[in-house]
Amino acid sequence: MKSNLHGLYLVTPDWDDTRKLLEITELALKGGVSLLQYRHKTADAALRQEQAECLQALCRSYEVPFIINDHIDLCMSINADGIHVGGTDKSVAEVRALIGPDKILGSSCYGDLKLAHAAEAAGASYVAFGGFYPSKVKKYPVTTEATIVTDWKAQGKVPSCVIGGMTKENSAPLVANGADMVAAISSVYLAGDPQAAARAFVSLFTK
Repeated sequence: MKSNLHGLYLVTPDWDDTRKLLEITELALKGGVSLLQYRHKTADAALRQEQAECLQALCRSYEVPFIINDHIDLCMSINADGIHVGGTDKSVAEVRALIGPDKILGSSCYGDLKLAHAAEAAGASYVAFGGFYPSKVKKYPVTTEATIVTDWKAQGKVPSCVIGGMTKENSAPLVANGADMVAAISSVYLAGDPQAAARAFVSLFTK
């Protein structure tokens, strides 16, 4: 299993149609996704379990790490490769103690370098900054300054991920400034050609 925290970090949409979710995800994986995060804010426990197990099996076949958003119990029950937590979840230190030293642990740090430094010190594998641009999926203040990527590159030791309304075009300057990963949802899942859309993001990291 590759654990290179670099490139396109694909995040799933809130789709109840598991077959469609798997079909589009596989096309994106063929395009070169580096990590996949399962995020479904409205699913019940049974649907989350079903979709997570199916997506994990798919990721394993492509040797791509599979990350669960928020649900530590689900992460542990299926032995996912990692978990991503936000500001309203358990602390990074608490989660690291629960999941052990080997799993990937991501932390949402919004536009706050202090949060990022604290997350890194507490055991985060990567920090996520955003939102930078309006999103079709998530609602949040679009207040994160692009300079935070450069600042973190100079100060931090773990990789950074940029989130929020990401397209190939508007994420390009953030990657040029040092972002290690770009998180995308609708730019891939709602694209006419998800495989090509994923490949376009990947191209930002291969020049």
